[in-house]
Amino acid sequence: MKKLFISADFEGTAGVAHWDETEKGKDLYDHFARQMSREVAAACEGALAAGYEDVLVKDAHDSARNIDPNMLPIQARIFRGWGRHPFSMMAGIDGSYSGVVFTGYHSAAGTNTNPLSHTMNTRNNYVKINGELCSELMMNCMTAAYVGVPVYCVCGDRALCEWIQSVNANIETVPVSEGFGNGSISIHPDLAVQRIRETVEKAVGKDKADCMFPLPEHFHVEINFVKHHAATNASWYPGCRQVDAKTVEFDTADYFEVLKLLHWVL
Repeated sequence: MKKLFISADFEGTAGVAHWDETEKGKDLYDHFARQMSREVAAACEGALAAGYEDVLVKDAHDSARNIDPNMLPIQARIFRGWGRHPFSMMAGIDGSYSGVVFTGYHSAAGTNTNPLSHTMNTRNNYVKINGELCSELMMNCMTAAYVGVPVYCVCGDRALCEWIQSVNANIETVPVSEGFGNGSISIHPDLAVQRIRETVEKAVGKDKADCMFPLPEHFHVEINFVKHHAATNASWYPGCRQVDAKTVEFDTADYFEVLKLLHWVL
C-alpha cells in the first residue's frame, strides 16, 4: 500500500500575515484555519489522484487541533493533538510511508523572510544545526530521513521553498507567500489550493532516492534563547553545555538524540 505522511503547519498558509490569524479565538483565525484545511485537503487529493491509498495528516500547529477533518478526503486519517513524542510535528511517521509532504510551513527564527519566522516557539532567537539556521522544516526533513522516507513537496513561504530546493532540487515546492518586512504578499487562496493539488500529484510519483533529504553524520546544535534563564535551564539537559548567557551547545552522532534535546529544552 502506498502511504503518504503530511505534516501541516499554519504560518506558511496562503494569506497569513499576523499571529492573531493563527491563534484560536483571535481575529480571522477561523478564516485562515479553513484555508489551512483546504491546503491540506488539496495535498491529500493530489496524492490520491497519483495512486496513494492512505494519507496520514499530522496537524502540527499550536494545539494541533486546527484542521477541520470534514474537509479532508475519506481516505485520509488525521493525528490531532500532541503525542508527546520527540518526533513532535512528525509524530506518527515510520518507515512504512512512501513519502512526506509539508504544507503551511514557514521560515526559521533568525530570518526576515516571513513576518512570523520562528523555530518551534518564540522563546529562542535561533536554533542552528552544524552552523546553519534551523527551521522546523529542516528538523522535520531530517526526521523523515532518519526513518528512511523521502520528502516530495514543500508548501509555504518563498524563502523556505528556495532553501529546500538549494538542498535538493528534486523536491517540488509551492510558494504561496513572500515575507515583506512585517507583512506578507500572498497568491490567491484558490490558486494556492490548485497549485498544491497539482504539484503534489506530480511530486509523489518521483523516485524515492532522488528526494531523500541528506542526513549529516554528526550534529552540532546551538540554541540562543531570548531570556538567559532559559539557557541556564537547558544546560541541565545531559550533554548540553552553556557557552554564554543565552546560548547552549550539544553534540551527537545520533539524530534521535537531537530530537530528544529539542523536545525537552525548546
